[in-house]
Amino acid sequence: MKKSHFFILLTLFTANQLFSQDNKEVRIPLIGETAPSFTAESTNGKITFPDDYYGKWKILFSHPAAFTPVCSSELIELAEMQKDLDKLDTKVIVVSTDGLNSHIAWKKSMESIRYNDQETPKINFPMISDNALEVSKKYGMIHSYSSTTRDIRGVFIIDPNDKIRAIFFYPMNVGRNMDEIKRTVMALQMADGKNVLTPANWLPGGEVLIPSPKTEADADKLASKNDPDLRELAWYMWLKKVK
Repeated sequence: MKKSHFFILLTLFTANQLFSQDNKEVRIPLIGETAPSFTAESTNGKITFPDDYYGKWKILFSHPAAFTPVCSSELIELAEMQKDLDKLDTKVIVVSTDGLNSHIAWKKSMESIRYNDQETPKINFPMISDNALEVSKKYGMIHSYSSTTRDIRGVFIIDPNDKIRAIFFYPMNVGRNMDEIKRTVMALQMADGKNVLTPANWLPGGEVLIPSPKTEADADKLASKNDPDLRELAWYMWLKKVK
């Protein structure tokens, strides 16, 4: 083989290996996995995640860029929701690929905005600078068909044991529904605490579902208990009032 052909093949092989490694770096962690760890600078100082929040529910919330209208509306709404999330023992951590100085200036700007006739917000949650894309790659927040340097709108809900429990991804031009994110935290806490399931469109205070009986005979036994808090829709589908 000629030397020139050898070097061409070697170059192509090396490029392919680097591409494969890069793809592995941006793999999205899945539901049930332990949340990837990182250390980063934020508007609240250095963050070691998830260790700094062990025993808490956590929302890792990524956005494409500072000083953009959709991101600003989202973070202002998150700030408005902080007290509700505190009651749920849930902490918010925001991350993007912008620099720390940019985040600090943007935070000050957002704290002067009156949005939806609300009071101007006080942003207490940390905003992480991820210039090196370390966090973004670990959580699969860089989607190359959208951008190679900006995070997609990602949300990871992580439980007190640092396990990933829910994942959302939105395109850059569509704002997220903060109420749905909070509802999902509440649904997960309800499911864990009561060993139940939450049905479609469940809201706090609504009926829940119990795990399905394995057989019709098991369903008949359940019906024979005459539990006033249980309601049968089908032998495999039972609603329950939660007190």
